[in-house]
Amino acid sequence: MTTDFQPFGRSSRRSRILGAALFVVALGGAIAVVMRSRPAPPPAAAAGHDHAARGAAGGDSLRPVALSPAAARRIGVTFAEASLGPIAREIRVVAQVTYDETRVTTIAPKLEGWVERLHVNVTGQPVRRGQPLFSLYAPMAVTTQQELLLARRLGGQVAGGSADARSGARTLAESARQRLLAWDVPREEIDAVERDGTARRTVTLRSPVSGTVIERSVSQGQRIMPGEAIYRIADLSRVWIEGEVFERDLSAARPGQRVEVELPALPGSRRAGRIGYVYPTLDPATRTARIRVELANPGLGLKPGMLATIRFTEETAPALSVPRAAVLVTGERALAFVKRPDGAFEPRPVTLGRATDDRLEILHGLEPGDSVVASATFLVDAESNLGTNLGGMGDMPGMDIRPPAPAEPGPGGRDGGQPRSDGGQPRGDDGHAGQGH
Repeated sequence: MTTDFQPFGRSSRRSRILGAALFVVALGGAIAVVMRSRPAPPPAAAAGHDHAARGAAGGDSLRPVALSPAAARRIGVTFAEASLGPIAREIRVVAQVTYDETRVTTIAPKLEGWVERLHVNVTGQPVRRGQPLFSLYAPMAVTTQQELLLARRLGGQVAGGSADARSGARTLAESARQRLLAWDVPREEIDAVERDGTARRTVTLRSPVSGTVIERSVSQGQRIMPGEAIYRIADLSRVWIEGEVFERDLSAARPGQRVEVELPALPGSRRAGRIGYVYPTLDPATRTARIRVELANPGLGLKPGMLATIRFTEETAPALSVPRAAVLVTGERALAFVKRPDGAFEPRPVTLGRATDDRLEILHGLEPGDSVVASATFLVDAESNLGTNLGGMGDMPGMDIRPPAPAEPGPGGRDGGQPRSDGGQPRGDDGHAGQGH
């Protein structure tokens, strides 16, 4: 039985293999027909050469933009002329009100002693020249007063004696008197000691200047040593405005330069002054140097510690410039759109120089008299980039953006339900895509 069915099994297997081979051949033929019906894409090498050529011709691939006058007005395009002229560059410096260092006095007694009483005991208290500051018990001052009184009594005793005795008594008295004066004991107190004939236990030290107490480092009952700083008094009738000028602006900051000072604490108030001093050193961390402006301070309205802004203008030689809005600055380039005689806007790279609040200096890229887009520059740049991007994509394989060719009309002027050239479904007489049933 097995032997009888073997020829039949081999024949069935051969039939299946032959059928599979015929199917593969038929499928390959169908694919070949479909591929021949599609347009051949341009060679890759040619496409690459074309893009390279476009990049070489257009630099950064930007193309001129053609806008009708109506379209330009609709997006707000205006024009300005690149012109030669002086560029007035305003420099702003962040500053602070400080004390005039030449008007700050440190009170440091020359006597050792104990503070018996503080007459000025509040920081910020105004004082006048000659006003009592504190009373000090100083044993050396008491001893010297006693020597003065003893010398005066001795002078009275030797009034009828020899000239040498009278001279010696006067010398002793004058020496004691001068020591008291050197210790800043007021002359009035010395006169009172001589007049009353009694030594005072304490001496009162007075302010040598008028001003405001900006520092107090003593308390009542405290022992002080000679040379120890007790008070610092500042005359605030004049103050300094000190600011930090960036290194690039130092050439414009010269002594005698006229400036204006604004203070946020006094809105609407501008004070005129001059740069009094430019410090000779530069801070390596901030790349700034300090400048100083001196201002009168009537009414003490300017208080040390206030923030301020110093403004001054640097006049430069004539240079080519355009409005700031005429230049589109990105991270890689600066562009200006120049209006050509045919009305198109040509994007042109420019090299920038100095800048003011409203103008930019042009070092390279423009000529005097060039008409540039002064507003809506960003929109014009977007239009230029859009045209460039679409144009480049349209030349790439499979990215044909040309409008589709019209289909062959069918009977009666319609397309007769023929397949559309855009790859869509055929449309029926009602204009809608045909539905498969």
